[in-house]
Parts: sequence; C-alpha cells; structure tokens
Amino acid sequence: MVNRTKPETSTAAKPWSLSGVFGLQEATRYQWMVLLVAWLGWVFDSMDATLYSLVQKPAITELMGAGASEASIAFYSSVVLSVMLIGWALGGIAFGVLADYIGRTKALAITILIYSVFTGLSAAATSWESLAFFRFITGLGLGGEWAAGAALVAEVWPDRLRAKAGAILQSAAAFGFFFAAVLNLWVGVYSWRYVFLIGALPGIMVMFVRRIVKEPEVWTKAQADRSGKRGFTLLQLFERPLRRDTIAASLLAFVVLLGLWGATAWIPAAIREVSAGEAVGLSAADLQRRLVQHASYGIMLLNAGALFGYLGFGPLADRCGRKVAFAFYFAGALIAFPVAFLMTSGVSGLFALLPLVGFFTLGVTSGFPIYLPELFPTRVRTTGVGFCYNLGRIGTAGGVFITAQLVATLGTYVKAASAVSLIYLFGMFFLLFARETRGQRLT
Repeated sequence: MVNRTKPETSTAAKPWSLSGVFGLQEATRYQWMVLLVAWLGWVFDSMDATLYSLVQKPAITELMGAGASEASIAFYSSVVLSVMLIGWALGGIAFGVLADYIGRTKALAITILIYSVFTGLSAAATSWESLAFFRFITGLGLGGEWAAGAALVAEVWPDRLRAKAGAILQSAAAFGFFFAAVLNLWVGVYSWRYVFLIGALPGIMVMFVRRIVKEPEVWTKAQADRSGKRGFTLLQLFERPLRRDTIAASLLAFVVLLGLWGATAWIPAAIREVSAGEAVGLSAADLQRRLVQHASYGIMLLNAGALFGYLGFGPLADRCGRKVAFAFYFAGALIAFPVAFLMTSGVSGLFALLPLVGFFTLGVTSGFPIYLPELFPTRVRTTGVGFCYNLGRIGTAGGVFITAQLVATLGTYVKAASAVSLIYLFGMFFLLFARETRGQRLT
C-alpha cells in the first residue's frame, strides 16, 4: 500500500536511473509511475474511441439490414459518431468539474470504468439506436478520463519538464489507435461485435489506479484554500482573468477536433473506398478480408507517423513556444491531408503518405495536455481543461455531419475528408488571440 502521507514531488526522492530519455533525468520514480498510469488510461481511452471508426461501416450495415443505401449508412454512421462525441464532450466537462472537487485520481478511476464497461456493452447492440446509446455513455467516460489524466500529470511533474511529460502522455493515443487496428485485424474479420467485447478489458486497470496514484499536493493545498473562492468552477472560467484564455483555447480545440473527427476519423472508410476500387475479380469474402486488412494497416501507418508527431510537439513547444508549435502542425496538416488523398493513385501511394498525415493531424493534439493546464489555476484546472477541449468537441459533433453531407455531394469519402481538412486555416487565425505560456509555472 502506498504511503499517502508522503508528498509525491519530494525533492529528496531519488531520480530514476532509466529516466535519461528525453532529458528527463530529474524525474522521480513516483512521477514516472503517475505518467505511466495516466498514459495507460489514455492508451485504452484512444483504443476504445477508435474501435467505432474501424467497424462503423460493417456495424451500421448489419444493424440497418439488407437494402440500406450507402448514403443512409454514411448518415447513420455519422449520427452514432456524433452522439458519442456529444457524450465525450459532456463527460469531459462534467468530470472535469468533478475532478476539481473530488480529486484527479478518483475521477480517473471512475471514467476508465465507464468507458470500458460500455464499450463491451456496445457488442450487444441490436439497432443503430441502441449502439448510439452505448457509445454515448462510453463517450462520457472517454472525455472525463483525458481531462483528469492531463491535469494529474501537469500537477505532479515539475514545471521545467511538464511539456515533455505532456507530449509523452499524448503519445499514448498512437498506441491506442495501433492496438485498435490490431484488434480489428485479428477479430474484426469474424465480427465487429467481438471488437467491442474485447474493448471492455481496460476496466481491470481501475484497481491499480486507486492503489498506486494519490492526489497531487497542489490540488490538496488548493482544496484547503477553496474557502476563499466558493464560486462554481465552471462559472469562474468566464470571469475576466480567465475569459480570453477560455474562449481562445476552446476555438483551437474545435479546429483540431473537427480535423480529427471530421477528416482523419474517416480515413478507414476512405481506404476501404480506394481499396475496393482496385479489387477486381475477388469473391465477397476475399473482398471483405482485403478491406478489413487495408483499413487496419492504414491506421497502423497513420499512427506510426503520429507517434513522432506527439513526441515532437513538447520539445518544439519548449524551444519555440506553444503558439509556434501549433502553427507548424496546422500548416503541415493543411498541406499533408489533401496531398495524400487527392494527389495519389491507389492504396500503395496513400499508404506511403499516411505517416505524414498522422504526424500533423494527430500529433497536434499533443499540444493540449501541455497548453491547457498552463492556462488555468489549480482550483479550476480540470474544469478548464475539460471545458475547453470538450466545448470544441460539441461543435465537432455537428461538424461530422458536414463530412457525411459532403460524401453525398462530392461522391467519395476521399474528397469529403480532404475538404474538411481546410479547417486548419481557421486554426492559424485563432492562434492570433491565444496567449503564450512557455516558461510559465503552474499557479
């Protein structure tokens, strides 16, 4: 049992001998342990979130029955995805507020349990409506886990190492997406239901969270001082000292998340589309196997590049500033996505460029566990992190319908997703109103 009376950031703690990676020699064993727990929580969070993107086409096709048109399948796929994103947004906001009151560790454990259980229950869906319900509850847990984990790492790690730790934390998403692709590759050929069922296993991790991780010392002190600031944390985000940061951060999150869910999340469907166009003379069974394999390989390649994107954001943000790092990733995403999908012919050309797409479109999300905790004081930190990141997700939930409509208008997933990627232009504009936080200590 962990001694809960010992401060987790004690300067007397012996540095871990293996922590020289990324220049993190000063980190203690406990700080690495906290990062590992939050990292694993985000691995499984990302995995469970990605499972639907991989199986949405076969799942909705089966649930709607024979005779469903491609347009209706695309539409109801978007409905289920949007419902999950709304749940994700509401969960991120609600559990972000809750974590400022009950603690980061408790909120982390609760949210991991929620998204694990309801991912497993998604396997029992009998209609697109029931699948949407299960994915909505799953989304509540997915959103809350990220806010609690990001604040936990930011508060436990020292200021000078926080950006690199945040980048490592976000790199978990690449592994989560990769595991989702492997899971789909192994069992998706049998049934999409098996994919969701196995996705329930991360719930086992909850017992380790509660035993290993204690509440950050800065949060404990903030609780003791809360008597002088009784206002509801969500309302405090719109008081004059925090209002501009709240709005600017929410707009940046909207850009990144719409690019992620309105364009990048449709990559498996786009790959299936390109792959099917090249398949000649295959039986129905062989075609289905080919499509599952190519979609899985595509996600693996996408996230191979994303891993470098995640890890690269922290050092770049420390050297050049948070805003410059965001601008670099926005510009890269704006170029890489249409080049990969509109200027290549065939699956092989698309596969060659997917790592570059992943580097920018997924790697940019690494900026949020670094940047958002720096904008808000401890008493409202997870409220601010959860609200800004997930307010953008609410807008994204409506935005994914744009992609579905563009599929009907432009005729292909490839053209529709490429059109949505133009959102990164707005991101470069919104950066003009964001505040630079490089070198800032957490208050």
